[in-house]
Amino acid sequence: MAADRQDAGRTAQQGGGHTCSCGEHDPAGDPELDARVVPHAIRHATIFGALDGVRPGAAMVLIAPHDPLPLLAQVEQRDPGAFEVSYLERGPEAWRLRFARR
Repeated sequence: MAADRQDAGRTAQQGGGHTCSCGEHDPAGDPELDARVVPHAIRHATIFGALDGVRPGAAMVLIAPHDPLPLLAQVEQRDPGAFEVSYLERGPEAWRLRFARR
């Protein structure tokens, strides 16, 4: 059983995916988090949790219901210089930003 977990971890690490043994595979490209469907009360905590999971050299795309300027300031204050942020779309219904961890 322990050997199975080790093999699954090695396979996931080699493929660049996650290291749990659930059998799921990450699709190609940057993962996306659509914050528009996350309740407002836990939205920033959810986004920070997702950003914590982005490894150096990897990225994620955030889809927000508005220009997330306050969030960007919080990200920079929380982890200065850790992310390069680029806008992929600027409204009016959705803002898409790519967060690439340096």
